[in-house]
Amino acid sequence: MSMIRDLRAAVRPSRRRDDAPYRYEKSVPCTNSAIVDCGVYREGRRVSEHVSPAEAMAGVRSEGGFAWIGLHEPTEAEFAGIAQEFGLHPLAVEDAVHAHQRPKLERYDETLFTVFKTVHYVEHTELTATSEVVETGEVMCFTGRDFIVTVRHGGQGSLRALRHRLQDDPELLAKGPSAVLHAIADQVVDGYMAVAGAVQDDIDEVEIDVFSSGTNGKGNGGKGSPKGGDAGRIYQLKREVLEFKRAVSPLLRPMQLLSERPMRLVDSDIQKYFRDVADHLARVNEQVLSFDDLLNSILQANLAQAAVAQNEDMRKITAWAAIFAVPTMIAGIYGMNFDYMPELHWKFGYPAMMLATVALCFGIHRGFKRNGWL
Repeated sequence: MSMIRDLRAAVRPSRRRDDAPYRYEKSVPCTNSAIVDCGVYREGRRVSEHVSPAEAMAGVRSEGGFAWIGLHEPTEAEFAGIAQEFGLHPLAVEDAVHAHQRPKLERYDETLFTVFKTVHYVEHTELTATSEVVETGEVMCFTGRDFIVTVRHGGQGSLRALRHRLQDDPELLAKGPSAVLHAIADQVVDGYMAVAGAVQDDIDEVEIDVFSSGTNGKGNGGKGSPKGGDAGRIYQLKREVLEFKRAVSPLLRPMQLLSERPMRLVDSDIQKYFRDVADHLARVNEQVLSFDDLLNSILQANLAQAAVAQNEDMRKITAWAAIFAVPTMIAGIYGMNFDYMPELHWKFGYPAMMLATVALCFGIHRGFKRNGWL
């Protein structure tokens, strides 16, 4: 039980907003500018600070332990030497360099290649039809028996704080590269859960606006017209939720494999904790799918409100047209040039006809008002 508590405390600390993306530190004498950190870990403790990947692997092969090399958006030339040093498969190297991959888990000889989509919630004061809600990046992991190489793309998804937390837990790091892989997966999925909560707030806000817009106006039953920008905001949210879904759903199968299928490169103790990650991921996936269904319902309700508002406008136009048809008809009749017309030569004929016209219009108006057309 103590190990479970230690593991959760190491990989699930409170989120801090000052976790800036990795930057290459000049104090580390690495020849590759894409390398943000390179360390050797033996018995759960870091034993080297200023080494190159080649020196790190030489130390691992001679004295044991494992190497953890972190890179940020490397080019083909920058990654070529590392790929050769660790014997990485060319297809996986190409995916890691060019990015824009879907989440997946692949095995190349004695190396596991894992792709994670990181998701970051973009803060905004007001949700509009052009607001960016989620921003995605990628973290790719090459996991071997005695090394793990992480390649990060995008401005978020930093692993710096995670590395420091793991270094504070030697017992966990002693499990090897698979412990690092689990910690990365757990951090990514925890990020999904945080973003899902923020997106839920945006959807609730849009839902309230859509359904309250039908009761904040005047007229028939207090109904008003929906705001014109609601449909655009809903559609934009649907696009952002779709991008979120593309990050979450494809990762379900890789997490199931890591949690259920025995693998030589994954420590048996660590594999048990992948089940917890897979469970949280499944919950997030269900939540994201419900977002899409809910937004469809909100969009349909908004379109129905717009149709109702248009019908109400057409009824008002029709009612006023019917009212104005009465004086138009009477004026048309008395505008004809006939000598013998009713009350044509009567002294009070004109005011009587005007009063009759007003009375008829008033009666029709009252009828439409009573029926809710006006």
